[in-house]
Amino acid sequence: MPASHHAPPANLGGALEVGPDDWQRPAFYQLLTALVVPRPIGWISTISSGGARNLAPYSYFNLMGSDPPYVAFGSTGIKDSLRNLREVPEFVANIVTMHVLERMNFTSTDFPRDEDEFGWAGLRPLPAAKVRPFRVAEAKAHLECEVAQIVTDRNTNIVLGRIVHAHVDPTVWKNGRVDPQLLDPVCRLSGSGYAALGALVNVQRPQWQNVQGTRGQDAMPRAERRQAAPPTA
Repeated sequence: MPASHHAPPANLGGALEVGPDDWQRPAFYQLLTALVVPRPIGWISTISSGGARNLAPYSYFNLMGSDPPYVAFGSTGIKDSLRNLREVPEFVANIVTMHVLERMNFTSTDFPRDEDEFGWAGLRPLPAAKVRPFRVAEAKAHLECEVAQIVTDRNTNIVLGRIVHAHVDPTVWKNGRVDPQLLDPVCRLSGSGYAALGALVNVQRPQWQNVQGTRGQDAMPRAERRQAAPPTA
């Protein structure tokens, strides 16, 4: 199917149909990052074979499985994180919360490789439990990972990391689990946009034993909405 528009239109009179090569860069990238929202941020800390620390945020980041547990993050181009991972194939995914938003954003600066983002952003490096890269002490949770594979396709590099250890601060724990309101995660939007949690929605997962014999949607669990409260700690 040919593209419906040769460039991003100011307004749409009909549906948009477009492929990755139909628009000049960075238009298609901007479209995707506006559609796939909100995204969590992996604040990835790595270390070089010479011991130089690096810390950089990646919003192409998410869990990829549970048995065994994996995370993945994507790097467009060869950045310092990727160079370090080819030397020391371990990293920490520091979970980004609203109280460190500005400092996380500052670490996205294109610092030279021998500059320490921890120091520039006023962050304290904390030894990890099972991997060589340092944790961000100010982060409220960390996932320590070993690199299982790096997939490269043209200018896209996807790092698959097996999670070997997790750390969670007690201030975000409530009733036997992480409370999203206490965690207060940063939600990545497009451009320079970020968001905090708004209204929270709970929807119970349906079971076939409760669905069979019904007319389908009659057994559909209904959403329960509640407004997110500011964190207490």
